[in-house]
Amino acid sequence: MSDSQKSTGRYVLELIEIVLVAFALSWVLRTYIIEARVIPTGSMLPTIQLQDRIIVDKFLFKQLDEIRPGDIIVFRPPPSAHSSEDFIKRVIGLPGDKVEIRNHTTYVNGQPLYEPYLLERSKEDFGPVAVPLDALFVMGDNRNSSADSREWGFLPIKNVSGRALFRYWPFKHFGALAH
Repeated sequence: MSDSQKSTGRYVLELIEIVLVAFALSWVLRTYIIEARVIPTGSMLPTIQLQDRIIVDKFLFKQLDEIRPGDIIVFRPPPSAHSSEDFIKRVIGLPGDKVEIRNHTTYVNGQPLYEPYLLERSKEDFGPVAVPLDALFVMGDNRNSSADSREWGFLPIKNVSGRALFRYWPFKHFGALAH
């Protein structure tokens, strides 16, 4: 085997190694740390538009923080939602909270919720319901066009995969998402 063949062989092996390491790092980042997502529905209008691209934190919110009211989260829906695709919604009620919608206003623990992010207020009354200790109550910002906890029930906390951090596309709307 000539020196040029050995050199070419080493180059190909190094290239394969680089590609494999890059693939492994990408997989680890996407699975456990941070992930880019495309929004497929209008359930979070006007906060997040159809086809917006967002970055989801899958690690730090679990390590340094806890889920708070107003957070926009990505999660695996419960079986009662009849979907295998991840959802994105806003956290309204935490474990132990009482949630109710009456006269087009959302109440948490008897207090009206300030919701400047809504497309329109809910047309129908709901509840009151008490959020179980291992669950969340979530709703889309487009209340009258969102399949959420009002329809399929409480979201088990263990189903939360991340918190939406910011929108990166379209670039004119680049920035942090309102919480």
